[in-house]
Amino acid sequence: MGKKRIVKKQGTSVNQGLRARALSRAAKKKVDRGTLNIQATYNNTIVTLADKRGNTLMASSSGSLGFKGAKKSTPFAAAKVGELVAEKATQMGMSEVDVVIRGVGSGREAAMRSFAAKGIALSAIRDETPVPFNGPRPKKPRRV
Repeated sequence: MGKKRIVKKQGTSVNQGLRARALSRAAKKKVDRGTLNIQATYNNTIVTLADKRGNTLMASSSGSLGFKGAKKSTPFAAAKVGELVAEKATQMGMSEVDVVIRGVGSGREAAMRSFAAKGIALSAIRDETPVPFNGPRPKKPRRV
């Protein structure tokens, strides 16, 4: 029958090569205050770090860290993205951020908690989830 092949699975962790590449780029700016934008959809979680004027300093998503398919939208993936952006923010010298959350995905709170756990103060939290005024066009009436 041949030898039995043993496959070691490392779990659903972050792709370490992608994570290291995201952190390797040296921070050009030194910023002390900024805005953290979290967009949590049903399919992905995107975290963007900007300065007070709105210029983007860094952005990352759970898809860019190597999560695929349904795992991208999990709170675990969002927490890993939050940690990565927080590490980059500490390299830039950031000490305080305002948080703006958009979307209804499961990773909205996990990304924010993991960011705050790295020692950066959250001065304000705003929920700017877009809500449709009128929604899509209703179905036409059924003719019998």
